Amino acid sequence: MDLFKKDTAYDLIGMGEVMLRLSPPNKEKISQSETFEKNAGGSELNVVSGAAMLGVRSAIVTKLPKNKMGHFIRNKVRYGNVSDDYIIYDNSPEKRLGIYYYESGVYPRKSSVIYDRANASMCTLRINEIPDDIYEKTKIFHISSISLALDLGLRETAIEMIKRFKAEGTMISFDVNYRAALWSEEEARGVIEQIFPYIDFLFVSEETSRRMLQRTGSLEDIMKGYAEDYGCRMVATTRREAVTPTRHNFGSMIYFDGKFYDGKPYENIEVIDRIGSGDAYLAGVLYGLVKCGDVQRALDIGNALSAVKNTVAGDMSASSIDEIEQIIKAHYATGKQDEMVR
Repeated sequence: MDLFKKDTAYDLIGMGEVMLRLSPPNKEKISQSETFEKNAGGSELNVVSGAAMLGVRSAIVTKLPKNKMGHFIRNKVRYGNVSDDYIIYDNSPEKRLGIYYYESGVYPRKSSVIYDRANASMCTLRINEIPDDIYEKTKIFHISSISLALDLGLRETAIEMIKRFKAEGTMISFDVNYRAALWSEEEARGVIEQIFPYIDFLFVSEETSRRMLQRTGSLEDIMKGYAEDYGCRMVATTRREAVTPTRHNFGSMIYFDGKFYDGKPYENIEVIDRIGSGDAYLAGVLYGLVKCGDVQRALDIGNALSAVKNTVAGDMSASSIDEIEQIIKAHYATGKQDEMVR
């Protein structure tokens, strides 16, 4: 697959906010819990970290307050095997780290999220703070629409970064990842449709395509439409069925260069923590494209990484490629299987 620049310092660079995640232990409710477990969370970090754990060279562009909380996030970035070379630090008196609270549900109580991220340091990131040499240093640049929704100045920075990476021959990966709490469907549609012509690898759910982006027809028609209308090289759509908060089914479909790819879905996944599982899918697909050059392999790795992430606490995936290969092998095997790997 001759898509990527050769001999780059990184395979994948992402740009996005990294927040402090606070979660009650043992599936307690936020309103009753006396303590919170602290972790790092952010869509783009989840993607680049998940891919890095599998074996690609990754970095993150983000802005953190220069204080102990910022250092905590930096250490989590490093733990995720992601380079912190492009972390920018905020020394202003107004510096702050965005926070989100996650309450894990158990049927019939649904999981829920509360955001406290307004005016976070990331919102002040501007293009002149980013080193000029970054644009030639990676095969893929990944971003989601969350960075377009948080702040108008940050939106300008994000769009300019997309254009500069594209001008250097970098593949642009974009997760639509629409969040109704951040902006309206009308505003999101207007902004996102403007950047679609720059996108090489598009990740979008069927629900978002039909509702926010107002695409019609069969799922196959919708996916082909992005390629035909905007020139997207690959369009990936996940299929998640939440049977209960702790029992999910997951699969996906990819359209690439005029051909559809799919695979056997994972059924009855035992969910420990579903946050970041969609990001894990992206990480697996991007890893497969870079390292395997095979779309079917990329889809299989993405499906497996997402399924396994549901069983792991925290936002970030923690799987090696060896573990994922074993998961895929078992998933497609027939007959009796061993209960334990030993």
